[in-house]
Amino acid sequence: MVLLGTVALCCTIVAGTLALLEPVFGRMPERQVAESKPVDVAASEAIRVIGAPFVPNVKPRER
Repeated sequence: MVLLGTVALCCTIVAGTLALLEPVFGRMPERQVAESKPVDVAASEAIRVIGAPFVPNVKPRER
């Protein structure tokens, strides 16, 4: 409980300090998500699976 309280207090102090300093430094410019090229999933290569495919055991009594 002491550790949890200490971490919460430290996080509150850091968040409060940043909130008070925000008018001085201003907000950071937001990144545009569309800067990267979109990925074409249909053109990607197939992945080779080595070994037996995974089949979940939905009936634990039957093996």
